[in-house]
Amino acid sequence: MDQYGWLLVALPAAGALVLLVGGRRTNAFGHLLGCATVLGAFGYGLALFARTVGLPAEERTRELDLFTWFGVQALQVDFGMRLDPLSLTFVLLITGVGALIHIYSIGYLAGEDGRRKFFGYLNLFVAAMLVLVLADNFVTLYLGWEGVGLASYLLIGWYTGRPSAATAAKKAFLMNRVGDVGLVLAIFLLWRELGTLEYAEVFARAGEIGGPTLLAITVLLLLGACGKSGQFPLQAWLPDAMEGPTPVSALIHAATMVTAGVYLIARCSPLYDLTATGRLVVASIGAITLLLGAIIGCAYDDIKKVLAYSTVSQIGYMILAVGLGPAGYALGIFHLLTHGFFKAGLFLGAGSVMHAMHDEVDMRRMGGLARHLPITFVTFGLGYLALIGFPFLSGYYSKDAIIDAGFGAGGTAGWIFGGTALLAAGLTAFYMTRLVLMTFFGEQRWRELRTEDGEEYHPHECAPVMWVPMVVLALGSVGAGYLLHAGDALVGWLEPSVGALAESEVSVVPHDLVPLLTVAISALGVLVAYLVVGRHRVPVDRPQRVSLPVRAARADLYANAINEAIIARPGTWATRALVYVDNKGVDGLVNGTAALLGGTSGRMRRLQTGFVRSYALGMLGGSVLVIAMLLVVSY
Repeated sequence: MDQYGWLLVALPAAGALVLLVGGRRTNAFGHLLGCATVLGAFGYGLALFARTVGLPAEERTRELDLFTWFGVQALQVDFGMRLDPLSLTFVLLITGVGALIHIYSIGYLAGEDGRRKFFGYLNLFVAAMLVLVLADNFVTLYLGWEGVGLASYLLIGWYTGRPSAATAAKKAFLMNRVGDVGLVLAIFLLWRELGTLEYAEVFARAGEIGGPTLLAITVLLLLGACGKSGQFPLQAWLPDAMEGPTPVSALIHAATMVTAGVYLIARCSPLYDLTATGRLVVASIGAITLLLGAIIGCAYDDIKKVLAYSTVSQIGYMILAVGLGPAGYALGIFHLLTHGFFKAGLFLGAGSVMHAMHDEVDMRRMGGLARHLPITFVTFGLGYLALIGFPFLSGYYSKDAIIDAGFGAGGTAGWIFGGTALLAAGLTAFYMTRLVLMTFFGEQRWRELRTEDGEEYHPHECAPVMWVPMVVLALGSVGAGYLLHAGDALVGWLEPSVGALAESEVSVVPHDLVPLLTVAISALGVLVAYLVVGRHRVPVDRPQRVSLPVRAARADLYANAINEAIIARPGTWATRALVYVDNKGVDGLVNGTAALLGGTSGRMRRLQTGFVRSYALGMLGGSVLVIAMLLVVSY
């Protein structure tokens, strides 16, 4: 069965090829083909998973060599696959959640022109992500890495008539290129140090790399992860990606692109195990990001933007976890899986709300939708409870484990990591409760309003093709955490890939107390949201005078301004300076030399008059000059 592992990538890739090359001839069945290819990949991935579970731990990692990709002198790169617990876990997440999003998209984009092309882009996205997680070397991983970037650009900019969508797509593409530079440089350093880019050899010989070089490699890998996963300081593109259709938001934010950075660090765990400083940098970036995302999420009125910053924050939890080393690799993947269920469900629920409200995203123009969208309300509510860590739902098991591991770092680091994660849990409960209250409860503010086209709002439940995937994801939001946590099922499964989970014995907060603290601070966040939003009338228009912290949060904590000041504007100035030097210096020297030669030749040409008397006079003058010089020399 393993020898056919290439089908995991080939199925969605073939779907993308048919849909993007077949043209309008595939319009009638394009959406069905797009769904079938991903469902086929999920079925085969499930079969591989079932087979692997039955193998001893030492036999769960298999290398599948497909063909020689290219060779340049000593560098020989094979296109192969690494089938192990980590890659198969991601395969099931990508294809399983991806298939549900594909099915949801049938209803969401019903009647829209070019729908089959949209499914072609979705298939391309899934295929690239599968290449990324199944690669057995860093070059193949980079192929999938760039493929995901390309597909995300096409999907975010799907609405080509919107300048904002084109800008968001370009912003995502360019900011990801910054992170990609870090990944490329890390790959170059690995080749220079070890002369190989195969995972098996790199990880086995990681101890041969010098300390400073190893630190540089791990930090550069982190830079790549920050770009793809929207982590500080490259997080500004992720909320803008909401310009794409809601299924794109669910795909990017829940199951695929933003998880790539977490996967990269977990996959490179043998490198990070050898550098405590590298792990500290990773954990610090995660802690900063999870707090920034939670703070900004409290200030937005756009339902998709709130969920986007929630993703930034939750990915921060995962980066913090994998930054804790053996104490957190498996926990980061654990939260990644539970997050895949409840965040995909939340985004699809938001899409259902938008579908019912003429694409309205402003929560101030909603309210009282629970009675009009009962299925959406229930499924969204279960995702909400899982996200805030309601006891015994998915997020309760995975997020609490990360907070506990943060405190388990010990000393000052334990207080900082654990305290930051705990504070963010309270903020998460606040902004998500605020979202639910403004959207589903209170007065029906939309009754007194009109759409931009002057139409009345008539909220209605979405079609079964949309709400069935939402129900499946809601069930995962409820039960996935317990199933993965029971008997340390996930930890034991991932051990051959990321090592055994190392529980800390120096926690600054007793382990038994952490769940109680998390539930208490989350309950406090819910209470504060109710007191601030639930007991007051929500204004349809945003107040003009707000406090400085709220203004800063609504400005994304000035992330765009900082990037503009530190990177974009100096880059523009440097480009202009180089253009000036090129025009006035390089081109000036070349053009000046040409002008000098041309002018000199023009003036010399005037001496050629064509008159014999002029030439005779010249010959006479020359003869006199030669005779005069001979006379001077002789005397």
